[in-house]
Amino acid sequence: MNKIVLITGATSGIGLGCARKFAANGDRLILTGRNEQRLEEIRKELTDKGTQVLTLVFDVRDREKATQCFNGLPDEWKAIDVLVNNAGLALGLEPEYEGLYDDWETMIDTNIKGLLTMTRLVVPGMVERDRGHIINVGSVAGDAAYANGNVYCATKSAVKTLTDGLRIDVANTAVRVTNLKPGLVETNFSNTRFHGDTERAANVYKGIKPLTGDDIADVAVYAANAPAHVQIAEVLILATHQGSGSVIVRK
Repeated sequence: MNKIVLITGATSGIGLGCARKFAANGDRLILTGRNEQRLEEIRKELTDKGTQVLTLVFDVRDREKATQCFNGLPDEWKAIDVLVNNAGLALGLEPEYEGLYDDWETMIDTNIKGLLTMTRLVVPGMVERDRGHIINVGSVAGDAAYANGNVYCATKSAVKTLTDGLRIDVANTAVRVTNLKPGLVETNFSNTRFHGDTERAANVYKGIKPLTGDDIADVAVYAANAPAHVQIAEVLILATHQGSGSVIVRK
């Protein structure tokens, strides 16, 4: 059965990969992001291939705007089957005692509070309908801190804990909850982390074949389409030459 899939941060990287993969699966898409022009380009790309797409322009940090957009959904789009909480970012790579306050607040407000906002908006309807699936995009960084990762690692550790807690909270329903934990994925992640320093960002992926957004999207689609009695609770996805969040073998 075709699903209604809401994907946050859908304009690039893992979010865009999920949009294309769920579209190929025949699902209807609600795509959110901050870049209206980019959302429109993606909407046109996917609708030209026969996918029904609705776009919502807001920053997950803006709870009021997110709520306004969600409450304004047309009736035929309200019964969301899958929520992909993908919007997230890392900023800076300094020791904790040298971190920038603004970077900390942006990561916490996006990675934790933004995820909570979307969960609070969407999941009550899933519980009421006794069906649905929440897929949170966490990180290998949520399993253990790595050098200078401090606050980012803490936010992804929070994603793991919030995902586990939600799974417990909805265990009396048919709603499923998944935590995807990617390792090294080549997206604009590093460019964002280094505040637009493209040369420094490129060095992150030198000497190793990293994952792509499509690789993570494949796992998301698989989890969402597992038999109803199967809950893919957590998946750690690493590049072949990555052993952990801090062990990467470059050749």
